[in-house]
Amino acid sequence: MSMPLLLRHMPLKFLRHMPLGEIVVVSAGALLGWMADHHPATMPVWGPWDFWWPAFLAAGFTLLWFLRGLHVAQPSERLPIWRTCCFLAGLAAIYCVLLTRFEYLAQHMFFLNRIQHLVMHHLGPFLIALSWPGAAISRGMPTVIRRAVTSLRCGWLLRIVQQPIVAVVLFEGLLVLWLIPPITFRAMFDWRLYEVMNASMVVDGLLFWFLVLDPRPDPPAPIAFFTRAALAFVIIFPQIALGTWIGLARTDLYPSFSLCGRVYPGIGPLLDQQIGGLILWVPAGMMSALATVLILRRLFLHDAATWRVSMLIGQQEGLP
Repeated sequence: MSMPLLLRHMPLKFLRHMPLGEIVVVSAGALLGWMADHHPATMPVWGPWDFWWPAFLAAGFTLLWFLRGLHVAQPSERLPIWRTCCFLAGLAAIYCVLLTRFEYLAQHMFFLNRIQHLVMHHLGPFLIALSWPGAAISRGMPTVIRRAVTSLRCGWLLRIVQQPIVAVVLFEGLLVLWLIPPITFRAMFDWRLYEVMNASMVVDGLLFWFLVLDPRPDPPAPIAFFTRAALAFVIIFPQIALGTWIGLARTDLYPSFSLCGRVYPGIGPLLDQQIGGLILWVPAGMMSALATVLILRRLFLHDAATWRVSMLIGQQEGLP
């Protein structure tokens, strides 16, 4: 992808008003974009195989703001190490499957494409949501950007997509949509639709897992713990059905991978689909089961804490 003219001829006045960290991210993106265009053979392993500005800036700024937020946090605001590790692992996983050379492999083998979507839609967003990094990222944002984000009147849209039925339909619907053979075929040969597909998987995964793995009770969380556990559990069954349908198919449902040339010629179309169907079924189902267990644990801990507070208040009220 060619480097945008805006970044090729970025005025010094604009750079002068950017914080140093943001300048570093944009400069790194400009360098990697130039290398991807003109010297792809010298690109490091962690570098982007096909440079995509929106994905790079989203990952770079998010990482920058998170680390800056950790640095300026008060002692009481610091995240536990396990939450920091979850965030970094989730963001790194999405970056690896979306921007490195793994993306090339995912365009030439169906089961690798399923791994890519599993990370973008499940594993990466799951780990990021589990870390609950919103406060740290907000602290690390430049004041102007933070004010602009908080002033956006999109609360009504979040309330709609966080309705339980809507959340499940979106989560499973997008998964099914991009696996409809004619749509998959078109997406693999139309780079604009391909980018829309990848972006929609990441965004929808983040929306769903942030709703389900919200550590707060209801309120202020949008839905109750039990409803969250039900959502995490119910998404298992459509994924099993979809994985079974693909794995048991006796025809090549996704010929685009053969037309692009398979990275592993020894794995034919049917075996490729069988492995992809298992990936849809087993790892995704295990993550949903893990989420259900985590949410139920939080429910029990919250109920136990509420009961202890009620007992303490009752004892105090019984005192003369």
